[in-house]
Amino acid sequence: MATSEGRRAGATSIGAEQMIAEARKAFFVMFGFLSVVWLLQLANSGDHYALSRDYGIASGDLGTLPDIFVAPLLHWSWAHIESNSGPLFVFGFLAAYRGVARFLGLTLLIAVTSGLAVWFLERGDAETVGASGLIFGYFGYVVVRGLFDRHLIDTLIGVVTGASFAYLLTVAVPGTPGVSWPAHLGGLAGGLAGAWLLRDRRSRPAASGGGSPAPSAHPRADLHKELGDLGLL
Repeated sequence: MATSEGRRAGATSIGAEQMIAEARKAFFVMFGFLSVVWLLQLANSGDHYALSRDYGIASGDLGTLPDIFVAPLLHWSWAHIESNSGPLFVFGFLAAYRGVARFLGLTLLIAVTSGLAVWFLERGDAETVGASGLIFGYFGYVVVRGLFDRHLIDTLIGVVTGASFAYLLTVAVPGTPGVSWPAHLGGLAGGLAGAWLLRDRRSRPAASGGGSPAPSAHPRADLHKELGDLGLL
């Protein structure tokens, strides 16, 4: 017969394998996503950025409203895409490693909120493109996701991410010159909303017959389990 230690070790092994599998999926999803963005940049630059002009979001122009789903994939220059690629991959991976399906829904939500913010709030007749809205959305999602999901590891990741990259918020302030602050602010709002709307709704273990909470419902037990899944205990 298996001992409790053996069952616990087996559960930890399965949990770690699942996390590694999801992280692997997230890596390849972001690698593929970034590859598409760079391939589009090659075609775009070769055609003197006609794609950016044709599919950019123009404030108040109904004809460009459907382009909110395309504009995040396009850029105006090589410097533009180079500055976006690193944060896009890092924040995108952190947003996706808990589940790729949830991440895809999050991405659509951020594209909508960022694009609509540009469509309603941007000034001038320039077409707006770029992945900055997605970057800010993923950033906001990663920072608060752990609070809504009650995952202590994700909460710690959110604290470190927020403390390390808080300076990004300076370009989401209205009136920031040279950037589309509505895209950044709209993306951030979408990421925060996504953390709530896409939160983990799985029920917690019920209390035991004596009225005390089950051990796995205790925050310290949750942390112990997550650290064990990561192989840190």
